[in-house]
Amino acid sequence: MKALGQHLIAELYDCSPVIASVAGVQDAMLKAAKAADATIIDSIFHLFKPHGVSGVVVIAESHFAIHTWPEHRYASVDLYTCGNKTRPWEAFKALKRLFKASHYSVMKLERGLLPK
Repeated sequence: MKALGQHLIAELYDCSPVIASVAGVQDAMLKAAKAADATIIDSIFHLFKPHGVSGVVVIAESHFAIHTWPEHRYASVDLYTCGNKTRPWEAFKALKRLFKASHYSVMKLERGLLPK
């Protein structure tokens, strides 16, 4: 079987206060996309009241998405890439470092399993 894409579903805990800021979250997500060697197409981020940031970075290879709960110091992240060019694990490592997460969990899914 051959996978069309990789999907990392990550949970980051005990994150720094940067996850409460649209600018901080957007900057980290764009840096993560660059760390993955992804081709950035566009991005949009939104600040919720009273807490939280949601956003997506559209990449030529698919997308990176995030939602944060700053009041719980938690961020949920989807890193979905297609093809062999991008490195989603590098994006994950960048976010873990930039958000200063003390612990995390990651699930990897192979998407679009097709016969070779």
